[in-house]
Amino acid sequence: MGRGRQKAKQTKVARQLKYYSPETDYRALERELTGPTQTDLADRYDVPPPEDEDEWSPQSRRN
Repeated sequence: MGRGRQKAKQTKVARQLKYYSPETDYRALERELTGPTQTDLADRYDVPPPEDEDEWSPQSRRN
């Protein structure tokens, strides 16, 4: 008996998934894709901003 019922159930589930369209929260999607800002990261890890931009430039690290 099993295969007919099993296939019918799989077809039913596949059809439900195909036509299911939940409400999309575009603002939440935008927040997720943009990620945290620099100030958020600095606040989270309690890192003070650099006083002089030259300290953080790649050229000053080479010297």
